[in-house]
Order: sequence, then C-alpha cells, then structure tokens
Amino acid sequence: MDESRRDRDEEGRARNARPRDGLGRPLPYGAAGVERQPEGVVRSPEETVREAQRLLDAGMPFHAHEVFEDAWKSGPEAEREWWRGLAQMAVGLTHAARGNAAGGARLLRRGATAVEGFLGADPYGVGVDGLIRWAQELAGRVDPSGQEGADPGLRSAQAAPGDVPAGREGVPVLDAAAEAPWLLRGDRPKE
Repeated sequence: MDESRRDRDEEGRARNARPRDGLGRPLPYGAAGVERQPEGVVRSPEETVREAQRLLDAGMPFHAHEVFEDAWKSGPEAEREWWRGLAQMAVGLTHAARGNAAGGARLLRRGATAVEGFLGADPYGVGVDGLIRWAQELAGRVDPSGQEGADPGLRSAQAAPGDVPAGREGVPVLDAAAEAPWLLRGDRPKE
C-alpha cells in the first residue's frame, strides 16, 4: 500500500483500509486485525438488536455501534433518535474501553438522554430503563471529572501496558465485554 495515497472503497469513496482491533482502532498495514463490520446492512429491528448484543458480548462495542448506525440511517424517521442513542451508548463504551474516559462518559450520557423518550415503550424488547441505568452508572464510574468519581480499579482487558497512548497512563479503562449491557428486558440468561 502506498501510504501517500488515500484508501478507497469499491465505489471510490475514501475509506481507511488499515486493519482494526476489536475496539475499532486502526492497526499498522499488514497487521492481523478483526473483521470489520459491514456497513449499510439493512436488518430488521430484531436482527439489529440480536447482532448488536452478540458484538457487545464479544467485547466489540465499536462494531455494535456500526450495527445501530445502520438501523439509524435506514430505519423510519420516528425511530432515528432511538437507534442514534443506542449507537452513542455503544461508542461511549468503546471510548471508555480505549481509555478515553471523559469522551466515553459523555457519549454514554448523551445516548441515555436520547433514548429517554422511549421509556415505557421498550422498543423491540429492549429494556430502556435498565439500559439508561447501565449507561449512567458506567459513565459515573469512568468519568474522571469527579462528578461521580472514577473507579481507579478499571483496567482494559484488551490493552497491553504498551498500548496505552502517551499522556493517557493512569486513565481508567475497562473490559468492554465484561461491561457490556444486556439490551433486552429482564435478566441476562445464565450461561
């Protein structure tokens, strides 16, 4: 790959072709990465929730965000705020797991606010009240602003010590799979 030229997709649009890790971070060309989530896939709402849950459980919230984003872009206008809020919470978890605690907390809170209008409706079986509680609680634990007090014990299961960007040492990060929300109403099934 000539790194002085921009990567392009099949339609000629700019698209970074570098491999990605499980949290969506670009890796060097030639490195082994995880398969990217295809974009622009139109799924039923139930398929969207099922696929996003699978990715969240696998510790891949960035990929779950892509699934929610597809629904946001292709779904009915009345549901756009719903899917956007879910996408924001998934990418908030992504940022928190990457070590961007302030950005992660901000997106978790923004996503929770976006879905508040759906309280009581529980679209597609998603437990809105539980999801909002999860996002607010997680945001409070990772937010370094002192609002809720960051949990100094949080560490990323996907970040080796050398993977922490300069200036981000000591920033609480977390295990995305362990912190993934259960989207549906009720308790997570026992394994």
